[in-house]
Amino acid sequence: MQFSVQTANPAKAETDCVVVPVFQSGALLPAAARLDDASERLIGQLMERGDFDAALGNVLTVPFAPGLCTERLMLVGLGEPSRCGEAAFIKALDAAGQALIKLPADSAVIAFSDVPLEGRDSAWKAQKTLEAIVGAGYRFDQFKTTHAKPSALAHITLCARDSDDAALVQQGADIGRAVGEGINHTRTLANLPGNVCTPRYLAGAAEALAAESGGALTAEILDEDALEALGAGSLLSVGRGSAEPTRLIVMHYQGADNPDDAPHVLVGKGITFDSGGISLKPGAGMDEMKFDMGGAASVFGTAKSVLGIRPRLNLVFIVAAAENMPGSAATKPGDIVTTLKGLTVEVLNTDAEGRLALCDALTYAERFKPASVVDIATLTGAVIVGLGHHASGLLANDDDVALDVLDAGETAWDRAWHLPLWDDYQQQLDSNFADLANIGGKPAGTITAGCFLSRFTEAYPWAHLDIAGTAWHSGDNKGATGRPVGLLTQYLLDRQNEADAIGAER
Repeated sequence: MQFSVQTANPAKAETDCVVVPVFQSGALLPAAARLDDASERLIGQLMERGDFDAALGNVLTVPFAPGLCTERLMLVGLGEPSRCGEAAFIKALDAAGQALIKLPADSAVIAFSDVPLEGRDSAWKAQKTLEAIVGAGYRFDQFKTTHAKPSALAHITLCARDSDDAALVQQGADIGRAVGEGINHTRTLANLPGNVCTPRYLAGAAEALAAESGGALTAEILDEDALEALGAGSLLSVGRGSAEPTRLIVMHYQGADNPDDAPHVLVGKGITFDSGGISLKPGAGMDEMKFDMGGAASVFGTAKSVLGIRPRLNLVFIVAAAENMPGSAATKPGDIVTTLKGLTVEVLNTDAEGRLALCDALTYAERFKPASVVDIATLTGAVIVGLGHHASGLLANDDDVALDVLDAGETAWDRAWHLPLWDDYQQQLDSNFADLANIGGKPAGTITAGCFLSRFTEAYPWAHLDIAGTAWHSGDNKGATGRPVGLLTQYLLDRQNEADAIGAER
């Protein structure tokens, strides 16, 4: 899909559809007012007669609008002005995107940049617009014999007030398209069934991403022999019961002017199917455990976004990929494994396997002398009990990194909530037989999981995102969400801006 930016009057746009937001109060924003004036008060009359209720998310498509050059006019409800914040703005955009892609329209002009949002500029609004449109076009039907009809939409034009505003809109749209494509990439990987998306499949996906990057990204795959030689006994223990071999996937992106700049590292949990192992999960809903590689999928999606944006940073993307199955060679409750760091772990529950995979990946990250490390994992059901499906859980060993991640989530509107990582919780991991246990009991399950990981992150600033409640939807809308690609991409862009500011001061 192509996109462009215009400052011309949307009433004169020769396009298949003009999309304009409208408040329920009847007050018209500048773009809507210009369209209303040119069409003999069409918008005002539709609202006055009750033909269009501009409640949040409502959409009306008018097939013919006198006085306008467009073939169709689409009105999108914003609700009441007093309640129009980021969430309402994005909901309206999503509704517009879903309606737009169903039309037999090749082109559309979208006029959302003049919606007043405190603290959000035109770049942010344009970014969210492109994310919504790219997301609306997403389909996952490659395993169906009948495929959805592809959208006709091929070109999007975003409206801007003037040339200065147009520059901001262009900047935001560039990022929004890249983030949207990264989110869709994450959704596809996570939606794939476990018999397709195996650790070896993810390794191949890394090599394919590197091949498509034109040399910007390189991929290194560590197989089980390499992991044995390395001493990654904890990661290997997770996949012992599976016929599918374990992999550690490492991707490098060198974008900084100085190749020796310390990289920022993202680490993803890639359990491509989690049966629970010997500590077998209940059967109901177990199909959703194909989503247990959501952290890994978000790392891939962020790498995809990075390749679309090309930030001036050095980055490393690490995925610990394994399948957790109850085979005859599977790790058993009570077994003791030795981690890459050398610490021993008593495995009290084989369904707490994500931390066993991540701890070796986090130790592996030390060799890069990172500026920061963020790991992403569908780690605990406890985070859903605490935060539901709205916010990802955040724990960190460094307050600055925690604030940076929180700020990125607020900017991207892909939010997280900071939980305590106090030493008081560490004693729950005490073991009579090893250096630590892999679970800390029922109380504070998300926090003790973070405490476990913190034992392996003492060499660098680190944050952990528990996305068990945000990585996918259940029920009728079952499928991956693509979170937290928006947060992670914004976190990296913020690090670039931070480095630029430091460089300017020098």
